[in-house]
Amino acid sequence: MLEADHSLTGQRVARVLDRIALTHDLPEVITVDNGPEFISKALDLWGFENNVKFRFIQPGKPTQNAYIESFNGKFRDECLNEHVFVSLDGARKTIEAWRQDYNTNRPHSSLGKMTPEEFSAAFKQAEKTEIANRRVEQSKG
Repeated sequence: MLEADHSLTGQRVARVLDRIALTHDLPEVITVDNGPEFISKALDLWGFENNVKFRFIQPGKPTQNAYIESFNGKFRDECLNEHVFVSLDGARKTIEAWRQDYNTNRPHSSLGKMTPEEFSAAFKQAEKTEIANRRVEQSKG
C-alpha cells in the first residue's frame, strides 16, 4: 500500500496499518527510520496494542533498511520524478497506477523473476500444500 498526502502523522500511519491488517497478517517487527511519524506516541501505542515491535535503524544509516531504500529509489525515479502533480487526487491516481504495474506486470529478480503478485500466489499455494501435508501426516500417526 502506498499512501499519498501532504504529510503523514503517526496516527495516520497507524490507521494505514489497521487497513493493511484487514487483509494481511501483521509482522512481529517492522523496520523503520527515525522520521517523526515513526517515533510518535500514536504509533508506539498502536504497536503495543497490536503486539508489533518497531526496529529503528540508526540515524544516517539507510543501508540498515536497504530493501525499502531500494524500493523508495525506484518509486522516486520511476514515478515521483516523472510527473508533475497538480492535485493530491491526481497524485494518488498516478501512484496507484505505478503500484499496480510494479506488483502485477514487472518481474523482480529478488523474487526469482516473478512479479510480486505471482510470488504471493505461489507462496499461498505452498502454504496450503504444507498444511495439507501436515494433516495427512497427523492422520497417519
